[in-house]
Amino acid sequence: MSVAVEVGRILESRVGLQQLQKVVAVGLEVGDQAGVEFESLEFCLEAVFGSPPFRNAGAEIERVPGNALRVAYLEVDDDRQDD
Repeated sequence: MSVAVEVGRILESRVGLQQLQKVVAVGLEVGDQAGVEFESLEFCLEAVFGSPPFRNAGAEIERVPGNALRVAYLEVDDDRQDD
């Protein structure tokens, strides 16, 4: 759960507290040797993103070799019609 909460903090620092409800997707890279249980991380991210101030952002977790654990990208709804 601590990893999922930290991802939420990273999002807040990148997009701002007022914009968290506009986060659509978060891409994470998690290494096979990072010491993270993938299914548990997915469950915890759903819990974090399912509560305010998030708007049910989706988490896309990519397994990578090694011990990486990083936010790879953020997808934010900018309210533009042309996207």
